[in-house]
Amino acid sequence: MQLNIIQFQKRTITHSFKYGLTRNLASTAIVASLLSTSFIAQAESSNFEDAWQYADLYENEQGDYLKLSGRLQLDSTWNDADQGEFTDTSWRRFRFGFKGKVGELSGALEADINLNESLSDGYNRLTDANLSWAMDDKTKLTFLKHSAGFTMDGKTSSKKLLTPQRNNLTNNLWFTAEYFTGVSVKGKLNDGWSYNTGVFSSDDSDEIGLSDASYFALFSASKTLKKSTLWDKGQVSLDYVYNDTHEDGNTRDFSQVVSFSSKFQHKKWHLDSDFSYGKGDLGQSDVAGFVVMPYYQQSKSIQWVGRYTYINSKDENGLRLARYESSVTSGRGDNYQEIYAGVNWLANGHKFKIQAGVQYSTMDDKANDGGEYAGWGVNLALRTYW
Repeated sequence: MQLNIIQFQKRTITHSFKYGLTRNLASTAIVASLLSTSFIAQAESSNFEDAWQYADLYENEQGDYLKLSGRLQLDSTWNDADQGEFTDTSWRRFRFGFKGKVGELSGALEADINLNESLSDGYNRLTDANLSWAMDDKTKLTFLKHSAGFTMDGKTSSKKLLTPQRNNLTNNLWFTAEYFTGVSVKGKLNDGWSYNTGVFSSDDSDEIGLSDASYFALFSASKTLKKSTLWDKGQVSLDYVYNDTHEDGNTRDFSQVVSFSSKFQHKKWHLDSDFSYGKGDLGQSDVAGFVVMPYYQQSKSIQWVGRYTYINSKDENGLRLARYESSVTSGRGDNYQEIYAGVNWLANGHKFKIQAGVQYSTMDDKANDGGEYAGWGVNLALRTYW
């Protein structure tokens, strides 16, 4: 890796920095205002966390319930690279729906809505549209449309990510549509083992779809480790995906994906990692990489997060840039690296938090056809869910 900071510092960035921040002033003010408001509310009112109870529409002594569900996420980003600039403030996600439970049956229905569009054009798709059956106290069967998670960040809900965006290894290998029509079984076994396995359609329908494209199968196994002198808590996981790739499929073009991830905690220190490989198909190159993400839980309300990402493509143009980097240049490359540092302020756990971070990332492009990238990014994010 060559994080050529000296060369970067020699660039004349003062004007672009001020210009980017000027354009971003309103967005920064919005996020800062939300941050101060949230913590003032928390400090002055002991009922701040109780506000989430308004999402509970019904509940009885048997555990049956009906609740509102959803999430609201705001992003403000400034990116300055050798290849150009990108600054934006936008609603990242808004989802709204219901979830309920009656006896051993539960269900969820949630829509994804684009708040950056007019109300009449805002509907994107259904995310959750499923039913589940608790076969026993350790096993649950779910069918119809639900999340197919694999890789470290891919199986972490956007509600609980420690960084504003998922790491770029997940972005390249995971099926970012996330919600697919299928059937899955998850459960717990003896000795700290758990599993999640399922078969899903790769149909790209906005609702429930089985007729187009093909299918993929997912198997995940996790082991909770016993406490040792090196960690207080530990977990290792293995994900395997077989994908019957199809030109109309709503997946990445990998026929197989393997991911080994881990989570360790020692007192206030945590270390998460992911080592993943994807076997390319339909013109997609093989891809391999790893992510290391240490973080420090300073208090109930403050987390300090670091991250290093490395990805390599066997052939040219096998890698994608991350979300906002790709708005600077949309080309592809063959070697990607990123360093990230940030802080999270949690006013009600992950249910209401502000995230701020800075990153420096590079991508090499042997083909020299528009995928080279080297630049800084600053991100502010509001995340809340109910």
